[in-house]
Parts: sequence; structure tokens; C-alpha cells
Amino acid sequence: MTINISAEAYLWFKTLHIVGVVVWFAGLFYLVRLFIYHVEARDQPEPLRQAFEKQYALMERRLANIITTPGLVVTVIGAAGLLLGNPSWLSQTWLHAKLAFVVGLVAYHCYCYRLMGLLSLGKCEWSAKQLRAFNELPTLLLVLVVMLVVFKNQFPTGGATWLLMALVLFMAASIQFYARWRRLKAEREAINAV
Repeated sequence: MTINISAEAYLWFKTLHIVGVVVWFAGLFYLVRLFIYHVEARDQPEPLRQAFEKQYALMERRLANIITTPGLVVTVIGAAGLLLGNPSWLSQTWLHAKLAFVVGLVAYHCYCYRLMGLLSLGKCEWSAKQLRAFNELPTLLLVLVVMLVVFKNQFPTGGATWLLMALVLFMAASIQFYARWRRLKAEREAINAV
């Protein structure tokens, strides 16, 4: 069944979709960063620890409920409108792959709510290091989704693709190494202070 939508309506759906994706990802990236700070607050002495944990829990809820989840909803509404304008995409392999990655992102989003609940109860077993690694997953998925949208069924497998993937992995590893260096530096400073 084909539903004809005007060219202007199509462009509005495209605009909604792009804005929704930007908002959704901004929220996902920052939400897990807040989780990292929340976990690191455990090392603070009382009453500072409790104050930080309470503040981070509030910030996480607001970010998730006011920015991140609405961004997801706007993304889905925009995508639905785009598919109404191009239902033939539903039979194309690139869209199947994109939707599989998007399902993974939605699962990641939902899991963030689980982590947020565990953090607010003081029951989260994740370390800051594990959360930093977890925070890199949406970046990789974003790169793959954008490449699928741009290249569609002509997905590149040449050197430029591998260079881009290597760059993404290098950035993720750099973030991990910097966090480790900062942690080791703080430990050395604490030892030297004693």
C-alpha cells in the first residue's frame, strides 16, 4: 500500500528525523557520562558522596525523560513519515541492516534506564571503566547507520571504510587510555601527598 505524501511533508519528516537523531544521541552520550560520574561519586567521603549521588540521579532522570526519550520518539516519528514517502525502502537490504542497528540502539536506550534505576538504588555493579567502554557503543552504531543511509546498497568495503572504522576505534581507545592515565595520575598524587 502506497500513501502519497507531498514533497514538503517528506522534507518535514526528514527534518524531524535528523533533529530527533541529534537530540537522541546527545542524550545517550551524556547520560552514560553522568552514570560514570555517579559511580565515581562513590569514592567521595560523606556527606559529599550522598549529595553527589542524589544530584546525579536527578540529572539522569531529567536527561532521560526530557531529552533522550523524546529524541527517540521524534526520531521514530520522522522515520515513519520517511517510510510512508518511500515504502519501497522496506524491501532493501540496507534498510534492514539499518533497522537492525536501530533496534540495538533502542535496546541500549532501554538498558540505560535499567542502569539508571540500579544507580539510584545504589545497586549498580558497573565500574567507571566498564561504563566508559559501554559509552562507545552508540558511536560505533551511529557511524554504521550513517554509512548505510549514505551508501545504501553500495556499502563501501575499501580502504576508506577501514580507515574510518580504525579512526572510530582509535578515538574510543584514546578515551579509555586517557581515563586510565588520569586515574593513575590521581593515585600517584594521593600517594605522594601522604
